[in-house]
Amino acid sequence: MIRFGYYPGCSLESSAVEFDLSLRKVAPLLGIELVELPDWNCCGASAAHSINHLLSLALPARNLAIAEGENLLELMPPCSACYSNLAKANYELLGSPGVLRQINQLIEMNYQGRVRVLSILELLNSIGIEKIVSVVKNNLDGKKVACYYGCLMLRPPKVTGRLDFEQPRGMDEVVRALGGEPVSWGFKTECCGAGFSMSKTEVVLKLCHDILNNARANGAELIALACPMCMSNLDMRQNAILKRYGVKESLPILYITELMGLALGFPPEELGLNRHYIPVTTI
Repeated sequence: MIRFGYYPGCSLESSAVEFDLSLRKVAPLLGIELVELPDWNCCGASAAHSINHLLSLALPARNLAIAEGENLLELMPPCSACYSNLAKANYELLGSPGVLRQINQLIEMNYQGRVRVLSILELLNSIGIEKIVSVVKNNLDGKKVACYYGCLMLRPPKVTGRLDFEQPRGMDEVVRALGGEPVSWGFKTECCGAGFSMSKTEVVLKLCHDILNNARANGAELIALACPMCMSNLDMRQNAILKRYGVKESLPILYITELMGLALGFPPEELGLNRHYIPVTTI
């Protein structure tokens, strides 16, 4: 078993429980041991940086310091927003010794910058596609999947280190390993509107309609993703989108770990698929 630090974040214990459930199901079959950080705190979500810059660094820095203290030097936050906050804080702290000292004083800890923050796709790709193929029980049999990466898992590239931030392939490779067929489409890295879901709902409806429409137009039978906010906007808001734009056909939205769980043989209810607003009936 390969040991990784696990930062679930707030969403995976509330609105995105199915992400946590499905990840914990598939991880052992992939040889992954998820070690949850003790006494972790909110990373600042999407708002802290707009209120206080030092606070937006201190919140994720405390989690990084906990991981380092537990010798969990590879830390994986499944939520794309949590990944972005932790990775950006790490980048800024490592790039400025003065800021690191200031933050260490604020959190009353001594983070030395030894933790590497991994996205869930980086973790899956590091395990190896061959390993994923070897544990598949229910091949997806060519099911056409639109892999939706969104904004935060890939950008900014100076923080994420991703060279494929315009045309990412990591999730596509996982889907192929499961026996699915990733579709070629133009909206895999477009923004869903993220936290504007409440304050600018009409904008979010339009952005998500465009994403769903492009996926459907390119033959997708479902969308796979790895972000609780994207799931909320594309799944929870989808009925409103269908009504607003006069679209009759819905499109199931699944976390990549839920899709993996189905392919690895777990019953849908054990993966949390019963929690979705749009029923998953095409798999």
